[in-house]
Amino acid sequence: MDSTLKNVFDSFQGKKEELIPILQKVQERYGYLPEDAMLEVSRFARVPESTVYGVATFYAQFRFTPIGENRIMVCRGTACHVKGSVGILEEIERKLGIKEGETTPDGRYSLETVACIGCCSLAPCVMINKKVHANLTPQKVAKLFKKD
Repeated sequence: MDSTLKNVFDSFQGKKEELIPILQKVQERYGYLPEDAMLEVSRFARVPESTVYGVATFYAQFRFTPIGENRIMVCRGTACHVKGSVGILEEIERKLGIKEGETTPDGRYSLETVACIGCCSLAPCVMINKKVHANLTPQKVAKLFKKD
């Protein structure tokens, strides 16, 4: 077991009831849930591997692959949808050469959709890391992702 997992486990007692907080902490440390870490969680929490996998796949908060340096979240809420978020998503996919749920091969960008960013009056919106980009159009998206 590596020192990162040992540090995570040190703040828990190894009970089944702690499974979700343990997985959250593991993901916080690694950025996702590596398969070998989930096996160690299973042993530590004394639950079957299938239970760990079942819990991790049930909740949308958990990821099984690393996310890119830049996390792109396209809002799919009602206001953004009505104002063209589908076209925004399609333009980002085209510019980056990836689909929703994927990461660029160079690891620079991960693309996902979210139910709502909370900036409805600025629709359509995209959040890149912690910065909101508002009132987007496909042309504005093209400028956001100019090739380096």
